[in-house]
Amino acid sequence: MLQACLDGLNIRPEGTYVDVTFGGGGHARAILDRLGPQGRLIAFDQDPDAKANATALNDPRLTFVAANFRHLKRYLRLYKIEQVDGILADLGISSHQIDTPERGFSTRFDADLDMRMNQSGELTARRVVNEYPEDKLHKILGMYGEVINARTLAGAIVSSRLNRPIETSSDLKSILQRYAPRGKENKYFAQVFQALRIEVNEELAVLEEFLAQVPDVLAPAGRVVIMSYHSLEDRLVKNFFRAGNFQGAVEKDLYGNELKPLRGVTRKPTEASADEVSRNPRARSARLRVAEKA
Repeated sequence: MLQACLDGLNIRPEGTYVDVTFGGGGHARAILDRLGPQGRLIAFDQDPDAKANATALNDPRLTFVAANFRHLKRYLRLYKIEQVDGILADLGISSHQIDTPERGFSTRFDADLDMRMNQSGELTARRVVNEYPEDKLHKILGMYGEVINARTLAGAIVSSRLNRPIETSSDLKSILQRYAPRGKENKYFAQVFQALRIEVNEELAVLEEFLAQVPDVLAPAGRVVIMSYHSLEDRLVKNFFRAGNFQGAVEKDLYGNELKPLRGVTRKPTEASADEVSRNPRARSARLRVAEKA
């Protein structure tokens, strides 16, 4: 949904924009193509591979920040930027990360259970499945993966690791196979891997911290465009755009005026067309929301 992202940003050639999920640089290239000589793009990504992609672009208008976008305001201040005209976030894992077997994100490959977006981080999926107590495993499987039999599966993981450590994707899938609904094994595997990935990378906490900074960082009439891929992310984005908080209830002042810093530009999320889904199946679950600084 590249064009929808660009339309949502409403790019001005002389403006300053932020891509908080640089990845392979596809969105960044498209933004740079629409910026003039005075325009500027700040790109965030904690993945070393993304830094290499940014270096390859070799564009003086691009400033790459090798950090998690939860530190948005801090780094903009470091570069003496008070406000920006637009922010783009393409949440979740990048195509490069999921297609690189050794990163451990994909259910398609056998690899060490890693799943770190920041490869210098200490917590891995292997540590989660081998060290977390059963009640904590139950919680993350149910909350982050929406796994139907989360309690049973957590118990099975704990029992299995008593015999030998769960080291690889195949080790984990051999356990999951016994509890996956028949005919829906791949979906079940994906839900469990999603839960582990979210826990390892603190994805929902990062998203909340980022969203809380957006109103201060955006210039008046500046826009924020966020693409999410599962209901947990989309719910946080929807509530914050609608109410300025994560519960979704709009607060009002003594005179009945709504106290919310952003105004939703799109009433409903934009979804990928059938044609795009046929070309890129990962776009099937994408939900794109746009908001503007009030």
